[in-house]
Amino acid sequence: MSAGPPLVLIRGGGDLATGAAARLHRAGFAVVLTELRRPLVLRRTVALAEAVFSGETQVEDLLARRAGSPAMARQFAQQGVLPVLIDPECDCLSEMRPVALVDARMRKQPNELGLSAAPLVVGLGPGFDAGKDCHAVVETRRGHRLGRVLWHGPAEADTRTPEAVGGEAARRVLRAPVDGFVEGLVEIGDPVSGGQVVIRMAGAEVRAPFDGVLRGLVHAGVEVPAGTKIADVDPRGVPAYCWEISDKSLAVGGGVLEALLIERDLRRRLGERSGAAV
Repeated sequence: MSAGPPLVLIRGGGDLATGAAARLHRAGFAVVLTELRRPLVLRRTVALAEAVFSGETQVEDLLARRAGSPAMARQFAQQGVLPVLIDPECDCLSEMRPVALVDARMRKQPNELGLSAAPLVVGLGPGFDAGKDCHAVVETRRGHRLGRVLWHGPAEADTRTPEAVGGEAARRVLRAPVDGFVEGLVEIGDPVSGGQVVIRMAGAEVRAPFDGVLRGLVHAGVEVPAGTKIADVDPRGVPAYCWEISDKSLAVGGGVLEALLIERDLRRRLGERSGAAV
């Protein structure tokens, strides 16, 4: 009897983690994601982390469902559903025993679980050093090296400046002016005009910096400290982009898939399962 597809554990459920989950799931891996109890995710319409709040969410062809236990997560994964497990410390690791661990939390800090956390540990973006705190790093910065797999050394350093989308960089990201709860006045995908009030927080107003579409917004009722990223305005003005996994996320996800397929045993197991299904 087949043991089923190899299981990959992804820490984080934001847009880059979702790109990795999409590539892996479509390639035949079983995928389980872990998240915070109150994820601070902006691009919620393309983030599997949204299942934490809604219980179930759909991103393109991916169906994600909140799982109450590692056993339930395994059951969902066997059914082709992407489980999202509330487990910030990754306590499920010993029970899940994944063939690979992907740290997609984008904390800009090293993986605290070390190289022994799984047979293959992959880190996304700044803060990771391949060969030191993970086996491989996937570059997340836009440009010539986006999606490249590094087996030695670190990813490019964090510039602390949002990358440009449609010619807008720092201005497109809206930050909390005060501590408090986020009250969105428009929905993701809605058109906005420059100067329009789009968020209220503890009596303070947050305005759109230019014309465009609201692409990201922290979930209603989430309390954040001042300075936190709470929304994202896309100057390209195409609402459909808000529901499609981005080119960057898919490129990063492709790097994760490449890293796993370089492992011959994983590739063999996927090939055996595919052959058995024919």
